[in-house]
Amino acid sequence: MDIMFFSSAIEFGVIFLFGCVGEILTEKSGHLNLGIPGIMCMGAAGGCFGAKLYLMPTDNPNGFVTILMAILFAMLFAAALGAVYAFLTVSLRMNQNVTGLACTIFGVGFTSFFLNTIVLTEGVSTKLSYAGQNFFNAALPGAESTGWFGTIFLDHGTLVYLAIIIAVLAALMLRYTKIGLNLRAVGESPATADAVGINVTRYKYSFIILGAAIAGLGGLCCIMDFNLGNVDANVSQTIQGIGWLSIALVIFTMWKPALAIVGSIVFGALYILSSRITMISFEQIQLLNLIPFIVTVIVLIATSMIGHRETQPPASLGLSYFREDR
Repeated sequence: MDIMFFSSAIEFGVIFLFGCVGEILTEKSGHLNLGIPGIMCMGAAGGCFGAKLYLMPTDNPNGFVTILMAILFAMLFAAALGAVYAFLTVSLRMNQNVTGLACTIFGVGFTSFFLNTIVLTEGVSTKLSYAGQNFFNAALPGAESTGWFGTIFLDHGTLVYLAIIIAVLAALMLRYTKIGLNLRAVGESPATADAVGINVTRYKYSFIILGAAIAGLGGLCCIMDFNLGNVDANVSQTIQGIGWLSIALVIFTMWKPALAIVGSIVFGALYILSSRITMISFEQIQLLNLIPFIVTVIVLIATSMIGHRETQPPASLGLSYFREDR
């Protein structure tokens, strides 16, 4: 049971990881995107739609093509909403909090409508379920023959390893590349970055949209990987809740993509903990579900008391940049 619990924590945790890494890249550009829950929902809608486009006319679908189509459309749908957020907050300089909340409301509502009326036509549910079980959840070679090690580390689908790879690449990019240095400069002081020749607008647009595209994969992962391709009526509400926790995870991991890998597994374990404990009341289940938020608040208080620059958010986070005031 313990081994399966850790395996499930990893599998569920990467949903948080996609949303967290996407939000970290967005916040590093100086923008707080509270639209991540809606963007993750858009990714779920787009991923299911992309898989449907390939699966429905195909009698013998190829697993690689199915996964590729789902990933591309998930990122496309999520990036589209991210681009709307970027235009409103970067070009029009609208309030980031209000714009993000509006994106969440739109994304959740659109996903519910789109999945129920456009995607889930006759026969689609069966094919999505088949793809989820046989393509997205195909384990790595040796998963069954290596005992507990294979169960915990090898018995996962493509999106689990993709999330970890993206998090590692994001960490390396932010720490060791010129692009990462410029992005951090934009998030800390856009006026200073602008003065030394960095195109602030380009960096903001690029990483807001890229962050949204990555976050959108979390919605796809929730449906096709963790839910085995089963789309229920409340899936958009479930993904929305995960999206809010993904934003909280950014604070928990102190804006570090590498630390987000560990943090996401912790959040995944805390999130599924109530389902693994028997003989507890509904009220106790609700209290257990609050643990990730409580832990985040504790970390936020602790990092604020420490006051070290590496544990703080970008200095210009949430502030619009007015170039003429430079």
